[in-house]
Amino acid sequence: MTDLLIKICGISTEETMQATLDLGVDMVGLVFFPKSPRHVSLTQACKLADMARGKAKVVALTVNMDLDSLSRINELVAPDIFQFHGNETPEACAAAKVMYNKQVMKAVAISDRSDLEEALYYSIVADRLLFDAKPPKGSDLPGGNGVTFDWDLLKDLDLAKPFMLSGGLDASNVAQAITRSGATAVDVSSGVEREKGVKDIEKIRAFVAAARSVSPVAGE
Repeated sequence: MTDLLIKICGISTEETMQATLDLGVDMVGLVFFPKSPRHVSLTQACKLADMARGKAKVVALTVNMDLDSLSRINELVAPDIFQFHGNETPEACAAAKVMYNKQVMKAVAISDRSDLEEALYYSIVADRLLFDAKPPKGSDLPGGNGVTFDWDLLKDLDLAKPFMLSGGLDASNVAQAITRSGATAVDVSSGVEREKGVKDIEKIRAFVAAARSVSPVAGE
């Protein structure tokens, strides 16, 4: 049995970062996507990453980003993990992994069982998969939409790589989500905000407590 991993994504202020680190979470996500209300500049990201270094894994979330911009993030922010949340191909994920010598996590949007087939291709090259709900119609954000999917789809999923559960999680449903999906890692962003892009420290604290109240049903 494996301890549950918790990732808080979309951190954009030093106050939120410090509070999150004090809770002992495993991963902190920095969003590099200008359309997102959680987007951070390279200057902000460098400060936040330095705060987290050695305390939690720093995850750089990007969406269909060009190699020059990825290289700049890698050089200046030095994340532990690149999270690709767009339409990046397995080949692009593999290339980034080799080029930057960093772990790669690939987000896969889920609405029904057929979407899991896509995960098989990415599981060959990615170090971890992140299952998120498909964005609602009209949304130009691939994640952080506060939408869930059928967690039972992931039960007994046989993948070569570990996965992280995301999409519409909050303190009220994360325990049920873990139990139903069998996830040993969870990710939250909008579910711990008081308004779009603004994290609520009390909601983060409640989410972490609720997630840790459940024992993972399976090891990675």
